[in-house]
Amino acid sequence: MTRKFRGVYTVMITPLDAEGAVDLKALAAFTDWQVREGIHGLIPLGSTGEFLSLSEEERDGVARTVLETVAGRVPVLIGTGAEDTRECVRLSRKAEAMGADGVMIIPPFYSTPTDDELVQHYRTVAAAISIPIMVYNNPATANVDLKPELVQRIAEIEGCDYIKESTLEVTRVRDIVRLAGENMTVFGGILGFESFVMGAEGWVAVASNVAPGPMARIFELVANEKKIDEARALYLKWLPVIQAVGGQAYVAGSKSLLTHMGFGAGVPRPPRLPLPAAQDAAMKKLVLDFGLTFG
Repeated sequence: MTRKFRGVYTVMITPLDAEGAVDLKALAAFTDWQVREGIHGLIPLGSTGEFLSLSEEERDGVARTVLETVAGRVPVLIGTGAEDTRECVRLSRKAEAMGADGVMIIPPFYSTPTDDELVQHYRTVAAAISIPIMVYNNPATANVDLKPELVQRIAEIEGCDYIKESTLEVTRVRDIVRLAGENMTVFGGILGFESFVMGAEGWVAVASNVAPGPMARIFELVANEKKIDEARALYLKWLPVIQAVGGQAYVAGSKSLLTHMGFGAGVPRPPRLPLPAAQDAAMKKLVLDFGLTFG
């Protein structure tokens, strides 16, 4: 039976050791901590996980480690985006074979495909697997923008059941819900609280790498308990942390925060650089101000 995806899903960092190798032991500890802290789901091998900077062997190790550690406690979606539709199919089939509950697929990010090409891309992948696809709209990195009218077309494809909407236009959530209806469940990609209020049923969050419990609680207050004012207050309280890992700092900032929390996240892979000293010091202050700890 297919699991319904709902709530706050962490788009996970990939921890690296002192030599820059993927640290699977640390990843297992991080995964278990996320689940124990109350996260609703996990997504390894997304942008925050530096998927394009990992070899296929490393990506396989990350996926297996997360799936084995979670052991069915929460849904796990694997990022399987690729420039070539055939490669996307292969990676998605592999994720399904590993036991993933779903896959998250960013559009081909170099060829700037047309709307018809994008529809065909997702249709081809969906026909090749039996687990749900979370379409990933991130025009800042994909060079194409899945606008609500195009999302409506993609939502008609069986298996394309979810979308991560990563723009700062919260009206996108409104329009996807209005146009696609029950065919597409919306997750915010950047905006959490605002997307929930507009009808999103989840949030693929970066900030939950460092504060999974509070990020999950914001969703629960809005969606489950209808306590909008309480949710807004909690959101505004945690906004400095959410903003600290926004923009270009989403990888380096998350890893800096986690390191100051006592978790060996390592540094980003090049060409990304660790945060400059001043920014890193600001992250340390945030950790102290919010009492953030790992473990």
